[in-house]
Amino acid sequence: MISTPAQGMRIFLVDDHPSILDALQTIFIRNSHEVCGTATNLEKAVQALETCEPNLVVVDLSLCGESGLDLIAPLVERDIHILIYSMHEDAATLRRALQAGAIGYVSKREPMPILLEALQHILAGKRYISPLVALNIESSSFTHTFQALSEREQQILALLTKGETNAEIAESLEISIRTVESYYARMISKLDMQGMKDLRKYAIAEGR
Repeated sequence: MISTPAQGMRIFLVDDHPSILDALQTIFIRNSHEVCGTATNLEKAVQALETCEPNLVVVDLSLCGESGLDLIAPLVERDIHILIYSMHEDAATLRRALQAGAIGYVSKREPMPILLEALQHILAGKRYISPLVALNIESSSFTHTFQALSEREQQILALLTKGETNAEIAESLEISIRTVESYYARMISKLDMQGMKDLRKYAIAEGR
C-alpha cells in the first residue's frame, strides 16, 4: 500500500500539452487526489520534483522531442511510482516502460474512468495496464516471455522477485550458486535483456 494524504494520492503531472495538464488536474482534484505540480518537459519536471514530493508521477512519453522514459529510472530510485499516460500502445514501448520501473500504463484513448481506475490499483500497490494497451499486445511476444521460461527458470525468477540472494535461491532449490548464475544467463538471453539489472526490473514489473 502507498502512504498518501487523506484518501487520495499526491500526484505530479508531466505532459507537453497544457490543455491535458489542466484537464487531468481538474479531474484528479475532483476525485480526492492532490496535484502538487505540473511540467511540460523533463528539465522543468526534474527541477519541480526537487521540492514537490509526490506519491505518483503521471508522465507522457512524447515531450517535444524528449522521452518520458528518461524520467522513470531517476524517480524509481527515489521510491516514486510512475504511471505512463501516452498515445503509444505498442508492446515494445510498454516493455521498455515496465522494465525501467513504471508501475502502470494507460492509453490516452481510454475514457477517463480507466485512468482513475489505474490510480486506485496503484494506490493499492498493484500494477495496472489499461485495456486498449493490453488488447494491442495480446498476441505479441511480450505476453509470452514468461511462458518461454522453463519451470525451473520461473521458480528462480519468483525467488529473485522476493529479494532472495543467489545463495538463498540455491539453498531453496537445492542447487549450486553457479547453477543459479547459469540459469540467470539463460533467462537474460531468452528475454533479450542486457544483464541482471534488466532481469530484476522485469521480475518486479511482472509481479512474480
